Amino acid sequence: MSKAQLSVAFFLQMAVILAVCRCVGYLARRVGQPQVVGEMIAGVLMGPSLLGLFFPQVQAMIFPKASLDILYVGSQLGVGLYMFLVGVGFRTDLFTSRLRSAMAVSISGMVVPFILGGGLALWLLKVPGLFSDKATRFEAMLFLGAAMSITAFPMLARIIYERGLTGTSLGTLALAAGSIDDAAAWCVLAIVLASFGGGASTAVLAIAGGLGYGLFMVTVGRKLLSRLGTATEREGKLTPTMLASVLMLFCLCCWVTDAIGIHAVFGGFLLGVAMPRGLFAKELQRQLEPFAVVFLLPMFFTYSGLNTRLDLVDSPQLALIALVVLVVSCLGKGVACWAAARFSGEDNRTAMAVGALMNARGLMELIILNIGLQKGVIHAPLFSIMVVMAVVTTLMASPVFEWVYGRHARASGELGKAQLGA
Repeated sequence: MSKAQLSVAFFLQMAVILAVCRCVGYLARRVGQPQVVGEMIAGVLMGPSLLGLFFPQVQAMIFPKASLDILYVGSQLGVGLYMFLVGVGFRTDLFTSRLRSAMAVSISGMVVPFILGGGLALWLLKVPGLFSDKATRFEAMLFLGAAMSITAFPMLARIIYERGLTGTSLGTLALAAGSIDDAAAWCVLAIVLASFGGGASTAVLAIAGGLGYGLFMVTVGRKLLSRLGTATEREGKLTPTMLASVLMLFCLCCWVTDAIGIHAVFGGFLLGVAMPRGLFAKELQRQLEPFAVVFLLPMFFTYSGLNTRLDLVDSPQLALIALVVLVVSCLGKGVACWAAARFSGEDNRTAMAVGALMNARGLMELIILNIGLQKGVIHAPLFSIMVVMAVVTTLMASPVFEWVYGRHARASGELGKAQLGA
């Protein structure tokens, strides 16, 4: 395609993406699901699972292969910028006060599903066509363990935001546990990728580089960035020059974490955590949030949906495997996180809410699955089975959360106070 044709295709794509995401998001809210779940489903509907299955020519016209690279870049910008804004609103004081609970929940939410995922891999290796022939038993166990351990960090953050729980004790606990959990899962994934040709240096760089980056941002980085807050208070507003400086730093941090082997969203999130609070943070959110959430983020959901093939789960054997994977994933993640939160001293209602939120896999799961498919670790049938698990656990998150926490919080006035404070 020529540059002019790519430009035309992009504008048509965005018109369709925005229209479908808004419509499906509206329908999702009507049945009690958050907007973000509707957008995830919208992405799958625009992919080969529905539009491409029944109207392949229409899909090929709207999403020609030559234009998908542009959509991919936009999707990464969208999810990265959104996670940066989540970091800006992150209450580090509450994180410190809930560190014990967050560590307990994140470790349980990583170790238990990882062990169960490794055990499932031993069984699934005996089923032809799921894992690649070149994947060793150890690599298969590591990959499936990491995939079972992941949490839908961007989606979890969006659900917390839409429920008015940003800055609350529960919201901070879930975000803290989810961020630690996902960072560990990406480190495990780096080890798997290293064994597939990247070399041991890939895993070492990802783990050591990620730890170094995180420590730098919450110590030295925070002190250096405090000058932006001082300048904003002095000017009484966030000037275009300061906004440009922030966006430059955002792109640089995403590049750093992507280059060392950990997903770019963590670079943006940790930069946001290190940013000054007060007027600076409020102005930053006011200027960036509408564009990031309404325009950019739907690109992320759509690109992931275009790589999803739910129609491949088409036999009784694969359906049974999908059911087992779903049950094991819920036991390993939701139940384990609930138990860890209870053990850490949380009341039963809060612990169940944490388990419900942490159990959602969302599109962070799809990112890992796409990497595994592209690198030749798994084949399309196992990819589709894991996608089914990701979709179902994400759909479960909101109604289960509402049942165990939301309705009680509204009755007691807790949720209303949280929304006023958000």
